[in-house]
This record gives sequence, structure tokens and C-alpha cells, in this order.
Amino acid sequence: MSEIFKGIPEIKYEGAKSTNSLAFKYYDADKVVLGKKMSEHLPFAMAWWHNLCAEGSDMFGRGTADKAFGADEKGTMAHAKAKVDAGFEFMKKLGIKYFCFHDVDIVPEADDIKETNKRLDEITDYILEKMKGTDVKCLWGTANMFSNPRFMNGAGSTNSADVYAFAAAQVKKALELTVKLGGKGYVFWGGREGYETLMNTDMAFEQENIAYLMKMAVEYGRSIGFTGDFYIEPKPKEPMKHQYDFDAATAIGFLKAHGLDKDFKMNIEANHATLAGHTFEHDLRVSAINGMLGSIDANQGDFLLGWDTDEFPYDVYTATKAMYEVLKAGGLTGGFNFDAKNRRPSYTVEDMFKGYILGMDTFALGLIKAAAIIEDGRLDKFIEDKYSSYKSGIGKKIIDRTTSLAELASYAEEMGAPDLPGSGNQEGLEAIFNQILFG
Repeated sequence: MSEIFKGIPEIKYEGAKSTNSLAFKYYDADKVVLGKKMSEHLPFAMAWWHNLCAEGSDMFGRGTADKAFGADEKGTMAHAKAKVDAGFEFMKKLGIKYFCFHDVDIVPEADDIKETNKRLDEITDYILEKMKGTDVKCLWGTANMFSNPRFMNGAGSTNSADVYAFAAAQVKKALELTVKLGGKGYVFWGGREGYETLMNTDMAFEQENIAYLMKMAVEYGRSIGFTGDFYIEPKPKEPMKHQYDFDAATAIGFLKAHGLDKDFKMNIEANHATLAGHTFEHDLRVSAINGMLGSIDANQGDFLLGWDTDEFPYDVYTATKAMYEVLKAGGLTGGFNFDAKNRRPSYTVEDMFKGYILGMDTFALGLIKAAAIIEDGRLDKFIEDKYSSYKSGIGKKIIDRTTSLAELASYAEEMGAPDLPGSGNQEGLEAIFNQILFG
């Protein structure tokens, strides 16, 4: 098979002083950080949909990038196989070990689901052949249940029983494909699981139906040998005005309310967290303290634009804070999927590689700096000291859950007015953060 990305070498680590745009400055796969190789801390994945399918189109204009990859005609099975060839060459040249996919990313959808499923069987056979002799694996799979007009009112939340059944068929097949490709996880992104107005919505009915679809997916997945995690990927809005999986806390509450919390974890996307009015690290922390931090969609948004821009991550501050959360949580069960796309004017083959180099370097630097913060210890020591009043006396009784409202009230009456809590020292801690990043 001829080379697709001609002129692009295998991307190597050259260090921070390198001026080679096709080299890693910080991502050194074999570098040991806190006792593990960087590649183990950062299992990176290629997003099939953005990298091999997205051509830079937007609501105001058609695409600028050529993603034919040598195929004579797009939207054909020949084109689908060309994307497989391109994807595996791309991953090999970047040293990426995982990929993620939706069903309709990897084949053109037919009018008849039986024909679509035949195409999916054919292409996944081809993907399995390409995986042989490599260390490339599937991170997670999912079904696209938001693009087709049939899903205008959602999949699990739809008002049409026929559409609900069609969605179930897609989930069933996508689960089978995920197992076939050895996927570690399966994602539900409820892109249209929500509503535009309550005037035409039965919220309780829709949420119960969504939960039932997920329960059926868990039951079927386990029956065919899927042992990985199911994920919910929270997002507050867009395309629907109000989405039911608004943020990590909302999604976790939904899972617990419906008895799904033993099988599901969170797939947290940076850009989705900020759209919900949170920081990336906030949703990571919420997931971690609930034992549900599973996987990450690594990207970032633009605070000047109010929508999901899916940019390649370049903000080292955010990446460091994110990696701090991941390290403190003991790592991920999933990985770091670059749900990111090149900007519309960045349309060349070189730009495809530069986007991933940027993202991989950003998280590698974030890992290095997060490890340095942990090893420095001052932030952890401050937090420990902040809550020291709970280590003895009435505080210890509160922690041991051996006091009562009456005892606390009596204690307060004898004490009189309490002193102010100690300083939060936010500015001092931010100075430490800057010192470690730039010192």
C-alpha cells in the first residue's frame, strides 16, 4: 500500500528547544513521571470523526480540507477503507495507540439499517486486519444518534417508539463492534437527549426512557462479553437548548437515581465542562470523588465564542490542573481522546499532524508540571492544614459522626463567637503554581 501522508516522517521527541514543527517538544513516551512512563499516564486516542471525516465546514461555508485520502469518490466503501488506511498510518507516525469511533464515522449510512450493518461488518473486518501486528487498540465505540433527522427529538428521549427502536438497534450493533475491536469502553453522548421547551415535553417520561435504553445496553453488552466501562459524556447545551446530561454532577445523579452507577463512569470533555459554566478540573474532581472518573475528551473551547469549538488543547494552565486531578485520582480507566479539530484555515495534511503534536505536548507538559506540584507538596500541605480543626476536639467528633445537633449547639453557646477561619491564601497558592510552571 502506498504512503498517504507523503513527506510526513514518524514524529519523534526532540525536546523543548527544538524548532522542528513536526517533532514533540514535551511528549517523550518513555520518560518516567511518578514511577510510570509518560505513555502509560497518557494513553492518547485518535477521534475518527474529526481527524478522518471533518473537512472544516461550518454553518457559513463548505469544507476546506481534503479528506478523500486517495479515494475516487467520497461516501463509498472504498472511501471508508481509505480512511482506515489513513488513520492507521497517522497513528503509527504519531505513536498513538488508540482510536475512538461512531458507527457512521467508519461507513456511509445506508437507507436500510441491515445494509448499514453489513457495511459495518465489512469495515471492522478491515480494521481488524490493520490492527494485526500493531499495538493499536480501540479505546471506545459509540453510536451516532444525533446527526440523522430521525433523531430531532433525541434517541432515548424521542417521542417516537419507532425511532427509539431504531436507536436501540444502533446501540446493539455499536456494542457488538466495540467488543469485536476490543474496545475498553462504550460512550453515550446524549447529543439530542434534551428539550427546547417544556411546553411540549414530558421530562420524567423522557428520562425514564433514556435510563431504560442504557439498562438494556448494559444487559446486552455484558451478555456478549463486554467487560469495560460504559460512559456518559456530559454536555449542557448544543444542539439541544437543555440537555439532560448537563454536567458531571447532573449525570452522576441521573445514574444513581436509576441504578446505573455500578456500570457507568464519566467521559469528561473540557469544552463541555466550560459550556456548563465549570472549569475542566471541576468536572474531573466531581467525577473522581464519586468514583466515576473514567475517560477524557481532550480539547478546549474559546471563551470569546459561546459554542463547542473543539479546539486542540494548548492551555498549559488548564492541562496542568487537569493532570493534577487525574494523578490524584490514580489515573483513568479510559484514555485521552482528542475530540478536537483543526481550525477551518488549517486545512493541510501537515496541520492534521501539528494539531495532534500540539495536544500531546500540552498534556505532556501538564503531566510534568502536575507531578512537580505533587512532589513539591505545598498545595497538599495547605489543604491538610486548612481542615486541621477537625483533627481533635469537637472537630474530630464531627468527623467521627459521634456528635449531635444538641451537643454542637451547647458547644457554640459556651464558645461565644468563633474566630474567622484561617486565610484561604488563594493568591499565595496561585503564586506557587506559577513558580512551579515557570520557575
